Amino acid sequence: MATEYTAKDITILEGLDPVRKRPGMYIGGVGTAGLHHLVWEIVDNSIDEAMNGHAKEIAVVLHKDRSSITVSDDGRGIPVDKHPKLKKSALEIIFSTLHAGGKFEGQNYKTSGGLHGVGASVVNALSTKLVAKVKREGAEWAMEFRRGVAQGPLKKLGAARGTGTWVHFQPDPTIFPRTEFDAATIRDRLEIASFLHRGVKIRFTDESTGKEEVFRHEAGILDYLKKVVGERGAKPVHEAPFTLVKEGDVKVEVAFQWTESTDEHVRSYVNGIPTGSGGTHENGLRAAVGKAVRNFVETHALTPRGVTITADDIREGFASILSVYVAEPQFQGQTKDRLNNPEVQGAVDQAVRPALEQWMNSNRSVAEQIVARIVLSARAREASRAASAAISRKTATSGRLTLPGKLSDCTSHARERTELFIVEGDSAGGSAKQGRDREHQAVLPLRGKVLNTEAMGLAKVLENKEIADLIVALGCGVGKDLDVEKLRYARVILLADADSDGHHITTLLLTFFYRHMPDLLKAGRVYVGVPPLYRIDAAKKTFWAADEADKARILKSLGKDESAVDITRFKGLGEMMPKVLWETTLSPRTRRLLRVDIADALATDRIISDLMGKDPQARFQFIMEHAEDAQDIDV
Repeated sequence: MATEYTAKDITILEGLDPVRKRPGMYIGGVGTAGLHHLVWEIVDNSIDEAMNGHAKEIAVVLHKDRSSITVSDDGRGIPVDKHPKLKKSALEIIFSTLHAGGKFEGQNYKTSGGLHGVGASVVNALSTKLVAKVKREGAEWAMEFRRGVAQGPLKKLGAARGTGTWVHFQPDPTIFPRTEFDAATIRDRLEIASFLHRGVKIRFTDESTGKEEVFRHEAGILDYLKKVVGERGAKPVHEAPFTLVKEGDVKVEVAFQWTESTDEHVRSYVNGIPTGSGGTHENGLRAAVGKAVRNFVETHALTPRGVTITADDIREGFASILSVYVAEPQFQGQTKDRLNNPEVQGAVDQAVRPALEQWMNSNRSVAEQIVARIVLSARAREASRAASAAISRKTATSGRLTLPGKLSDCTSHARERTELFIVEGDSAGGSAKQGRDREHQAVLPLRGKVLNTEAMGLAKVLENKEIADLIVALGCGVGKDLDVEKLRYARVILLADADSDGHHITTLLLTFFYRHMPDLLKAGRVYVGVPPLYRIDAAKKTFWAADEADKARILKSLGKDESAVDITRFKGLGEMMPKVLWETTLSPRTRRLLRVDIADALATDRIISDLMGKDPQARFQFIMEHAEDAQDIDV
């Protein structure tokens, strides 16, 4: 008999209940990144006040418990008068109602990082306690909330001078597996904010260490560019960077410089929000730079003979800080990682291209240095192609003249200590790129499940873009043309998530290497990285477990059960902070690597054929024979 389905079965989530029920929809997840997103939401509100000329100083305090934060500013203060329709104070509405704020109509804020009107209320909903204080209209006001619920009406504390807002909150441990903030992460984000908003003073205090830092940069993103170029150890090709500030419907601020680095490095922001996945503003910058450089080269007859300059050649060694301000930004999700406004691409292009052309024509010697750098890149690429012509002409990758754009290569030219990490997806790729040793470690993210190459001809395999990118990055050819001595790295490390999907991807990659690049396995050049699946915190010590068995071993050695310790299960590499990924998985001193070795070629061939081949009967037989060995399967 079918179960009756009626109106009483419909659940209505009211107030802030949707946030507590599905926090990932609002902050991207409840891991470390989601936890710190709470800080960004409150800080961004203070930044909005500064961005629009109403605040000059912002203070952020990480308290001794490392699980609570206070953010304050000297802005106008959140309004405390009653809303004409809801008959509640504006402060209570902002902190307890989704999609409520003063940024929708554009009258109070010309530009803003938080236009969805959910930031403050989401932080409130996901905090065990939040206290908001406001200095406004000659008085100080306060209101306390518990898990999003007001604990009483707005209180007038007494007379006060000046204006401003003060917000203290403590994340809810029933929502977040770990509620301890990382001081370095907060510190770096605040420093970047001070670069983007020149003249604004941002004070960060870490009470657990007693350290206080004040960030203020009058030169803004120009100072930021100098810092980034210096940190990357890339020698600039020209001394004075190109800078531009262009007002308009879309305000554009950009500073860039060509360096001797082998990769492109762009950091972009929209209304002060970092856009790690780029978007239309980055597309506009790349298009503008490409057009301006080509126009300069053609106008001054600098086109090199015997070589074609590509867009990748133009952007090799290109380091840039791009900051745009948009009245109504359209972000990809509440976490605001990518800008989608189509009109911004044209606005950035139209602002940068003519200005860059004029700058190059007015600084001929500098411009010719840049062009010489670009031509050198093009010739190096052609030389690299010629060196591997025997390979490239015989494969489907012959049309690819450059390394894959998504490859973040290492800077060292000596192969002995270099490593290529093949990771799963852009999220894991982003964490690995930030956490790696840039001199010796390269990162190549692959999107989606890798092609199953078992029983597939090489010509068909090479039609797959992910596989083709991998072959080009390795540089040693494929199939019968493979030459291990031409491998660009000393080690090739497969690094996937420590779950069933990750194991599947690793198996697919190993199948490819075994069938089409077996000499790499025979030479001992291929490794499997072993990232942790669990973090175990006990007695002020941290332990890392690769799997369930490892977790059980650690708990047994501690003499504790799971209820007595704090255990975090990682959903994937992309959820790890770059520092944690380095310490557990990338650092040669602390990581675990398994070298892939073929002890019995016949057995290996049979197992791969059975597991990855087209015959389901062989796969079924293998599973039945080994069913007793399968325990705690991760599904």
